[in-house]
Amino acid sequence: MASLGAVVLGLVLLAGCSATDSWAEPHAAPAPLGALGDGFLPSATPSPEATINPAPESWTGVHPSPGFRVVLLTAGDDEPTRALLTAVNDWAAAENVELRTVHADVDPITSIVRAIDMKPDLVISAGNDLVDPLATVTASHLDQLFLIVGAEVAEPTHNVTAVDWTGASFRGEGLGASSDYDPSSFTPSRTAAAVRAGAAAVLHDVTGIVIWIP
Repeated sequence: MASLGAVVLGLVLLAGCSATDSWAEPHAAPAPLGALGDGFLPSATPSPEATINPAPESWTGVHPSPGFRVVLLTAGDDEPTRALLTAVNDWAAAENVELRTVHADVDPITSIVRAIDMKPDLVISAGNDLVDPLATVTASHLDQLFLIVGAEVAEPTHNVTAVDWTGASFRGEGLGASSDYDPSSFTPSRTAAAVRAGAAAVLHDVTGIVIWIP
């Protein structure tokens, strides 16, 4: 019969194995499954910081490869932010995305850095309160891809992609919300489309731009 000490040691080892962080394991570079549809991209390659107007649903054929790792970075409890959280979580569940959430209400800068340190394939930002902190941090972490949904930084670097629509497009840096900002425009269908359109662009290396959806 095994001694009590051996049993305890075995339990400790099992606990150590179960606590292993799967994201610390080697991870293949993500690849898109499916192609961007006709009309997603303009005839000419978009320049940095350009705004493109994809044809409706031209992003629906693109899916992330298995094991796609995403950190959802969020701040605020307003209705638009809650709508975006629902859209990201629903997309992640439908696509079998490995999703982790970082709440950044207390210390946004530190929270953004923590999200980056998790080494996800993509950081998705939800909440206008994150725009100014993201503008501060993203330019210093060019190897990390970011997707901002329902808002945008004023001068995005190539690693920052945004999805906006009429009624959204908060820009921060003292610019605040646009004159047509409308919280009711953050509908389930629009926020879902925004997440999918932005992810499709990032997966196909179409980054550093603003994607404007209907």
